Amino acid sequence: MPAKPKRPCAKPGCFKLVEAGYCAKHKQDDKKQRAEAARHYDIYLRDQKSKLFYKSRAWQAARQRVLTRYNYLCQDCLRENRITQADTVHHRVEISKVWSKRLDMDNLVSLCASCHNRRHSVK
Repeated sequence: MPAKPKRPCAKPGCFKLVEAGYCAKHKQDDKKQRAEAARHYDIYLRDQKSKLFYKSRAWQAARQRVLTRYNYLCQDCLRENRITQADTVHHRVEISKVWSKRLDMDNLVSLCASCHNRRHSVK
């Protein structure tokens, strides 16, 4: 099978041919831009109360219990007869809406990153 043809760098105005994404020069620029956006979000937009909660021992223990309870399997994928390793614990009812349910085991479910992102992108 022949290799995929190269295409221009994803940076507008750059015509260097690459297999995917950005050329070496613009890949670094993209990383810096993403890091700056994440830093800005953490400082100015992220809820500090939630940020501290996710770093707490109570959350780490609850997260571990949930992953163990579901055998480290994504529950959404299991419903679709797929077996995928879970790496995220999701709050069914967001903690920003009902703070008291943040450690409630009935409010927590294990998901893979893909399913977790899908649930949050629907809004």
